Amino acid sequence: MTTQHLSDAELVAQPAAYWTGVAYEALIAFTRARQAEHGFTQPQFWLLRNLSKNDLSLDGHGMTVPELQQAMSSYLRPEDDLSAEAEVLLEHDRLTRDSEGRLWITEAGDAARADFKQHAPAIRAHIHQGIDDADYVTTLKVLQQMIRNAGGAC
Repeated sequence: MTTQHLSDAELVAQPAAYWTGVAYEALIAFTRARQAEHGFTQPQFWLLRNLSKNDLSLDGHGMTVPELQQAMSSYLRPEDDLSAEAEVLLEHDRLTRDSEGRLWITEAGDAARADFKQHAPAIRAHIHQGIDDADYVTTLKVLQQMIRNAGGAC
């Protein structure tokens, strides 16, 4: 499907579920490709964020891979292998593992997290290029209403 030559009336008839899926896949692929250019994966970034007391972790306490999978369940993709991603971070001394299997972020890991995070604004800016903030907000409000109309929570 393409919208390049469709009238507004034809666009209104387009299935939102299809286009939200296309948008999701394109945005994830773009974001992950840009992150890979900088030497990290999205799941590695999420692991570091969820273990850092300077980011998503409330207390900086170590977590097991299953606990991390649970914490990230709303945004992990089926192909994301947190165990394998954690091993890469362990090899690079960005994480350590205790005797109970909990992963802990190291100082080097927190520095890497901060470095990875600095790329997010440029990725976002590229994705949002040519989109007015008011239009973006309106789009999100429309999507949230559609979610509620379909019985979902947002």
